[in-house]
Amino acid sequence: MKKYSFILLILLLCSNFSFGQKFGYIDTDYILAKMPEYNQAQAELDDLSLDWQEEIREMYKEIEGMYSTLQAEEVLLTKEMKNERTEEIKSKEEEVKQYQKKIFGFEGLFFLKKKELIKPIQDKIFDAVEKVCKNQRLAILFDKADALVLIYTDPRHDYTDYVLDELGLGDPNDVIK
Repeated sequence: MKKYSFILLILLLCSNFSFGQKFGYIDTDYILAKMPEYNQAQAELDDLSLDWQEEIREMYKEIEGMYSTLQAEEVLLTKEMKNERTEEIKSKEEEVKQYQKKIFGFEGLFFLKKKELIKPIQDKIFDAVEKVCKNQRLAILFDKADALVLIYTDPRHDYTDYVLDELGLGDPNDVIK
């Protein structure tokens, strides 16, 4: 994806189409850091993640205890009893793996919670970016915080402050030129 974005950028910049077009860039990492609702959402996600990780860690400790008990009692158990306990432990391990996947896997609870908390913030930024692009008559606006690597950027093409102002998060002492 990065490769195709870079090729598209080069083609746009080199083609006749790009002459007369206005380009700019923003830094969404910087914008997000200035947004209290993003910091709050990130803190909530971090807390949830830690809670779930601790829960899973406790489940694995229980499995380790089951293994320890099996090893301690192994000489006293019949082959059938040993096999039964081994299967019970394997079953418990599979349950924990499934639970871990349910929480942290693709489309898991953590992913869904992140989507729930972050999407409204992303939508808010996108709306602000759209307004800035229309107001500043920008044809293309890049995000230097994302996959696109910008080797050099002229600060006069940085529209991050405009987006912050549109979101009501701009520095009142900052003068945009």
